[in-house]
Amino acid sequence: MPGRYARALYEYAEEQHSLDAVIDQAASLVRLIDQSGVLRSLLASPVLDAAQSRDAALAVLHEQGFGATVQHFVGVIANNRRLPALRAILTEFASQVASRRGVTVAAVASAHALTDLQRTQLRARLAEAGYGRVDIHESVDAALLGGLVVRIGARLYDASLKARLARLHYAMKGAA
Repeated sequence: MPGRYARALYEYAEEQHSLDAVIDQAASLVRLIDQSGVLRSLLASPVLDAAQSRDAALAVLHEQGFGATVQHFVGVIANNRRLPALRAILTEFASQVASRRGVTVAAVASAHALTDLQRTQLRARLAEAGYGRVDIHESVDAALLGGLVVRIGARLYDASLKARLARLHYAMKGAA
């Protein structure tokens, strides 16, 4: 379902000749959703009816200065009672944009924030592995203890200390 809405947003923005602006605003909206617990609660609230949810979401978007295309899109999402899936739809939209522009998206989780040198080295390693233009989406997960987990599409490269310790643990169990 997120794919259909994401494709519709892409095509509508392209028709309106505002694709670049919508891409930037969609990324801003994802950041806003991630940073605001109140907005996440609003989007997921089963208590509010569709009209109340739509009005509240559109008020937030208007207050934050989002453009008409994004506001209309969120209005359609709200009318169709799909606001809880808005984050997933916007993520799929970003994936479709990257795919259509020939950019590979790599979701990178690390125990600590990456430095500029580490980012450069990671891009070089991914280029060696056959991924041309790479857009790195970073997240920090302290549970990894160290290392990286890189997800590119359906592929997962787990070079975390947590995974290495788990493999060692299972190997030692098998030897006992």
